[in-house]
Amino acid sequence: MAYDKSTAPALNLKADWAIGLMRQCVLCEVGKFAFASVEKPERPKPGWALMRTGAVGMCGTDFHAFHGRQNFFTFPRVLGHEIGATVVELGEASDNLSVGDRCSVVPYWGCGKCVACRNGKTNCCTDIQVIGVHAHGAMQEYFLAPVDKLLPSKSLSLEQLALVETLCIGAHAVHRGAPIDGENALVIGAGPIGMAAAQFAKAAGCKVLVADINDSRLEFIVKNVGVPHTLNTMNCADPEAAMRDIFDGELPTLVLDATGNLTSMKAAFNYVAHGGRLVFVGHTKETVSFENPLFHAREMTVMASRNALPADFARVIKLIETGKVDVSAWITHRCTFDTFEENFMEWMKPETGVIKGMVNWE
Repeated sequence: MAYDKSTAPALNLKADWAIGLMRQCVLCEVGKFAFASVEKPERPKPGWALMRTGAVGMCGTDFHAFHGRQNFFTFPRVLGHEIGATVVELGEASDNLSVGDRCSVVPYWGCGKCVACRNGKTNCCTDIQVIGVHAHGAMQEYFLAPVDKLLPSKSLSLEQLALVETLCIGAHAVHRGAPIDGENALVIGAGPIGMAAAQFAKAAGCKVLVADINDSRLEFIVKNVGVPHTLNTMNCADPEAAMRDIFDGELPTLVLDATGNLTSMKAAFNYVAHGGRLVFVGHTKETVSFENPLFHAREMTVMASRNALPADFARVIKLIETGKVDVSAWITHRCTFDTFEENFMEWMKPETGVIKGMVNWE
């Protein structure tokens, strides 16, 4: 049954639930969304839960997927991996979950058997299924999820729970970089992932500098993350010299690139101090190359950071609940399912000034 959101009345959730329908948005091919009324999921089996979508955050992954530039992405796909959802039904009794619980959803579902999973790195499982990327996500009214991928909170809103995944990406990247109290850290990219990385690097005791080419984003990060040092690399004739000025004559020993931009990723090698570490949080489909003499002379460590672990989710939720991490200013734009497509198109424009766009279902 086709669902034309421009002319059709809003579905009667109570009635449509009775006849087994729900709304769904599919990115069916590059640059094209389709909206439909589809059958709701069947009752959950043991170990699973039926979830009602409450809030879904949009991020670079979704925008890159729309343009066909997202690694590992397959079409057609229901987007939505930043999720705040409510438990509707449990396949079996659970000690940790009850019907009505608001949850953040870990969207990375591993096989549990491969070399990565056996070593506790379920975030980079060889057969990983990231919902919203490899499997259908939460841009639909209901979905099924394993109970071990659900982290409830009694105090956080659905929007706050939808922000947890973004924070976890940054937290995991900083953990990969093994920050040392008092060291100099550079975060390249002032989007939500860069903001999260800056926040956790700062919490680890680093002196943090954030670089970007967008002044408004840099101003936002000063005001809302409390990072005093920023640098617009586009307006700077010698970024390396500017970094040395901020870091008392030295380059940073920890650099995290959260851009996914090939030019930025290649340039990042120049900013790493001798003996330092470079963590790529963002990724690209292109080949990233570097100058081997520079790499070897500085005995540089280069690593990737992919997704996050359930422990990251639990830690971040606790930090928000206790007020140690404040995400209240992160959501700059909101829409509903009915206005999603037009808002999504606007959010991709730099002049819109989006930090985080949130789709609310309730």
